[in-house]
Amino acid sequence: MTDERARKAEAERIEEVKGIFSSIPAWYDFLNHFLSMRRDVAWRRLVVRRMRFFRRNRLLDVATGTGDLAIMAAKAYPDITVSGIDLVPRMVERGMEKVKSKGLEGRVTLAEGDALKLPFEPDAFDTTTIAFGIRNIPDTLGALREMARVTAPGGRVMVLELTRPKNRFVMAFYRFYLLKIVPFLGHMFSSDPRAYSYLGESIMEFLGPEEFSAVMREAGLRDVRAEPLSMGIAHLHTGTVPEE
Repeated sequence: MTDERARKAEAERIEEVKGIFSSIPAWYDFLNHFLSMRRDVAWRRLVVRRMRFFRRNRLLDVATGTGDLAIMAAKAYPDITVSGIDLVPRMVERGMEKVKSKGLEGRVTLAEGDALKLPFEPDAFDTTTIAFGIRNIPDTLGALREMARVTAPGGRVMVLELTRPKNRFVMAFYRFYLLKIVPFLGHMFSSDPRAYSYLGESIMEFLGPEEFSAVMREAGLRDVRAEPLSMGIAHLHTGTVPEE
């Protein structure tokens, strides 16, 4: 594929993802909790526990969606300020409603933004996170490099993502659940029939944990670790920005 065709395919993929997620903000939180049997909440709590704030007292949450991780972190660490960016304006609007309802306007700011062109200065954050969003970004390496760029030396880049479990029995059930059950349930709530079919397909097509760890290292991160969660249906990937 030529560079021009690759760029066109990437742009089309981004617009497709943006359209899909624009169709589900009202049901997004409920369906995330329901379809994961609330494991997504436990996984986010683990991410928050592993965060480090040592220089800036600032967190960036990329592809923040409706702000669940950003809000959870702000509540857990009263001294930090949190920025969240997402490509989908309706997600950001829904997230800011939640921020205001919890009285966190002064400490949590969500805005529309591109993960490949983060609107922040280098070394601006102690920790940068992305939860369930990296597989939606065609240029995975570019997104990780941007996350590393805005993270202070010694700070952490943390990626929480759904993955394919290695156990073949778990995988068999997981595949059936993602490709059959989730789309059926999702179609009951979403106006866009692609939304939850896309969910399963994107997980099945995404990099495995070892491959993703290699991309994190290519992005310049060190001490890269991949921690399996819930029998491997999700992984917490962590990397450190090298000290100058």
